[in-house]
Amino acid sequence: MKRSILIILAVGIASLAAQQAALPITQYDYAIPENNVSPIAIGMGGLNLTYSGDPYCSYSNPALLAEVEQSSLVTSFRLANDEEMSILEATSLSNTLKDKQFKYFSLSTKKAAFTYQPMSRVNISEIIAENGVNYNLYHDFMLDKVQLSIAAKDEERSALSAGLNLKYLSGRLVYLKERRIGSTTFTREAFIDDKVRGFSTDLGFTLDSETFKFGLTAYDLFSRLYWENYSSKPIQSRIGLGAAWVDDNMLISVGLQGKISKSTDTTYHLGFQNSWSWGQSYSQAGRPIQHSILLRLGLYSQDFYGTKNIHFTMGSGYNYSIFRFDFSVNSAGMILKESEYLFSLGVGLP
Repeated sequence: MKRSILIILAVGIASLAAQQAALPITQYDYAIPENNVSPIAIGMGGLNLTYSGDPYCSYSNPALLAEVEQSSLVTSFRLANDEEMSILEATSLSNTLKDKQFKYFSLSTKKAAFTYQPMSRVNISEIIAENGVNYNLYHDFMLDKVQLSIAAKDEERSALSAGLNLKYLSGRLVYLKERRIGSTTFTREAFIDDKVRGFSTDLGFTLDSETFKFGLTAYDLFSRLYWENYSSKPIQSRIGLGAAWVDDNMLISVGLQGKISKSTDTTYHLGFQNSWSWGQSYSQAGRPIQHSILLRLGLYSQDFYGTKNIHFTMGSGYNYSIFRFDFSVNSAGMILKESEYLFSLGVGLP
């Protein structure tokens, strides 16, 4: 009797496993230029591995935190706008008040930072056709990241710095696929409601010379996402290499970013930044107060073959005392309607 019950249970479990729908997510690849949360990095060609003046530097290279002297609180957001517009319209005050998508929050201090980021937000609700059959498709996936960053500088070799990002990930997937038999009759083909948790790490380095600065970051070097009802999955690892020439208020950078494996999606980056400052004075606490305006230009591509395959970037920023505002435009093929506008607000802390 017991043996019969065990056989029935085994057959039932095997039947449920066979009916379990496959995960609609086939890859987890997040460290790509378009996902960069910093308007400073985007404005300079979509990659920053060497410039510690970027308050979002822990995202691109945690080793840069070793050079941070002042604590800061910053947040960035993407402008959600599908209407065609000029660059002047995109950067106007009235335009910045339209609907936005939050991208990043960071509290950074000397040699450490705490950040929160909604890494993935996918929401699809549509009717699709497969082999002449219509289906209702609903796909909602969210993945959040809480990150702790630490950095240190070699006391004997002060030109060398290293940094580490420790990430905790959590999210949920709701997926529904229904066959449309008529306008009001549907048959469920697949349904998933599952949660995921995991971890990931980034490892970064910088090296200073008299004229040049070099940076290297391995993204998602060790990672794992654990689903409640599916097998665990790794996040795609990537690596970034960069170098910058710095002279007073000017910076010129070059770099590349790609998968840590054989691939054809490596991107090559070129960036420029120049700053102008005036009106320097001092507060009662002895802090320097001045106005600064920054201009950033850049581009990146996999092969630079044709305008459509090149991302052109530009950005600017304004700093006054402890306050700063930055924005960037990332335009694939110089098509403003399809461009992404990224804005940042920040304040320095005691």
